[in-house]
Amino acid sequence: MNAEAEAQRPTSVGVPRESGEDERRVALVPKVVEKLVGRGVQVVVEAGAGLGALIPDELYTAAGASIGDPWDSEVVVKVAPPSAEEIGRLRRGATMIGFLAPLTAPETIVALRSAGVQAFAMESIPRISRAQSMDALSSQANVAGYKAVLLAADRSTRFFPMLTTAAGTVKPATALVLGVGVAGLQALATAKRLGARTTGYDVRPEVADQVRSLGAQWLDLGIDAAGEGGYARELTDDERAEQQKRLEEAITGFDVVITTALVPGRKAPTLVTAEAVRGMRPGSVVVDLAGEAGGNCELTEPGEIVVKHDVTIASPLNLPATMPEHASELYARNVSALLELMLDEDGALAPNFDDEVLAKSCVTREGKDA
Repeated sequence: MNAEAEAQRPTSVGVPRESGEDERRVALVPKVVEKLVGRGVQVVVEAGAGLGALIPDELYTAAGASIGDPWDSEVVVKVAPPSAEEIGRLRRGATMIGFLAPLTAPETIVALRSAGVQAFAMESIPRISRAQSMDALSSQANVAGYKAVLLAADRSTRFFPMLTTAAGTVKPATALVLGVGVAGLQALATAKRLGARTTGYDVRPEVADQVRSLGAQWLDLGIDAAGEGGYARELTDDERAEQQKRLEEAITGFDVVITTALVPGRKAPTLVTAEAVRGMRPGSVVVDLAGEAGGNCELTEPGEIVVKHDVTIASPLNLPATMPEHASELYARNVSALLELMLDEDGALAPNFDDEVLAKSCVTREGKDA
């Protein structure tokens, strides 16, 4: 193919079937495929790629995609980080978009760079107003926060709402959410809708108004750890000790504790100590959403549901994959928004690295170590 024909060829986007265990999401859904095809983009979907999210191949073909080998496409979009075998299937010069774990799995980035692949990590998209439509961390955190409350309600030995019956009145459950980013705020809102009496805590005091706007109380421990980019900074040893002391006292008064606190690239901070669990009422529940980073609870066993001191401690991994339909829909919109930023008026791939969003989300590209 000569250079002129190569330039006229439409951008091809490949959507492989996710290979990770229990990963049911898919990177693009038919509605988004239809939009991309309308821009002149060719979309190639691997057979069965959407089955985990209950999307048959026929819906993709109806949206304008073809079913075939996605790995030879100019752009390959995934949800989970690619395996070594998958990276080996990418053509040199290809572009990959997905969750790539650049801080916690640097070997993936090294492998992509060695393969000559230009890669954009969804978790590296800056949290600025213009990039909100591309913020996959937030879209998936919403799913996790919602599902965490349902898991807590399922494992609880007590009702969430107040009930008035002929046999008397049952008090509402009390729920504490530790870490009120996107997942935490969704957890507070969901627990409130289920009728629980809700309280939120975060080391960033500026989020107190957001907590109160959801009808929840704010737990003020007097510690400020506001950081950059919407994340909390790491606490000093003295601050951490004081925080744990005050949290231990507070936690024992709640029926449900949901933890979501993460520090990018580091082990999750310990917020719920073994002593705090020991002080909780029998039948209480802790749902730890930081299990993939070691957990916020000292007694967490990542990926497991255990009972310690008559308290259930659940640490589900990859909760968004348990709601693959809506999680995929939201993620696909995020990917599409990022792709739109890379395409020129004719639908050709032409990323402008003077753009802050593309510059910061690109973790490897030819001629530059990201």
